[in-house]
Amino acid sequence: MKLSQLLFIVLISSLAGMVGCNPLTEKGPDVSQIQADVTIQHLEDELFASKSVQDVQNFLAKYPFLTKVYFTDTPSGESSPSDSLLASHLYENIRNNSLQGFKQQLDSIFSEKTHPLEEELEKAFKHVKYYYPDFKVPKVATIVTGFMGNDLFVSDSLIIIGLDYFGGERVQYRPQVYTYQLRRYQPESIVPSLLFFLSDRYNRITPDDRTLLADMVGYGKSFEFVKHMAPQTPDSLIIGLSEQNLTRTYNSQTELWAFFVENKLLYETSDLKKQKYVGERPLTPEIGPEVPGSIGRWIGWRIVNKYMAKNPDVTLPELMKTADARKILQESGYKGQIDD
Repeated sequence: MKLSQLLFIVLISSLAGMVGCNPLTEKGPDVSQIQADVTIQHLEDELFASKSVQDVQNFLAKYPFLTKVYFTDTPSGESSPSDSLLASHLYENIRNNSLQGFKQQLDSIFSEKTHPLEEELEKAFKHVKYYYPDFKVPKVATIVTGFMGNDLFVSDSLIIIGLDYFGGERVQYRPQVYTYQLRRYQPESIVPSLLFFLSDRYNRITPDDRTLLADMVGYGKSFEFVKHMAPQTPDSLIIGLSEQNLTRTYNSQTELWAFFVENKLLYETSDLKKQKYVGERPLTPEIGPEVPGSIGRWIGWRIVNKYMAKNPDVTLPELMKTADARKILQESGYKGQIDD
């Protein structure tokens, strides 16, 4: 039987609920006594209060980090736009009645009552401080521009969230991305997405290891980081797969792993070939018509997950410091097996 056929089979019906690939309890460690205060600057309110282009220019001068790191392109395609050009485009956008209505929708979605973003960020940052006591909570700002800026900017000291990207299915406008990517652009995606980028600070890799295995394990460590920092977040939200896809993938991992081994892909170094398995794609047709894209990232997480299960004394910081992907694979004992 071909793998493409096997992917339609639910191996054991009782496994349908076992879609999570992490033994970490949803409760996580006790972080109640850790201080990680977050105060979000809602820059969109100040921006939309502007009454002229000059007001917008004054706004940009007040928050120079926006021009430096958030607005990388203007609608005309010019990179690193001047403040005057950027201000003109922004003012044109905020004067648009449709965008004003869009902002009202976002205000409603991201109110403290419906989506307490500050509270979620504080919980996540408390977990980061639990594992990394030297962690300093970055400044957090939100903004709405009509998709003129990036979706997220994350650095050690500053986080900027473009709320217009994360309104979800209920809002008037969605970001111009492929349909399969929209799953990652909803209110619940903000915190895990931020944590994924934040993991880069701690995720050690071997620079000269260009293998697909190294890429897979690198992604797996980042997903494991997110799960530890937001233990109640569903795995499907962390990795961007639907529950149905995650269940089918979990139940088919023995065959998926066999494909990687039999085709000698783990130590592949060709960027073109590697991107077929860890790059952004809706599907992985090389394996089968129902195999989701970026399947190598998920398998990398399984490897890391089994490594942590086999080595319970290894802490998350120790995992993140372990740069040797082959060591993690060997000590994981992972061969595509489903959890007992």
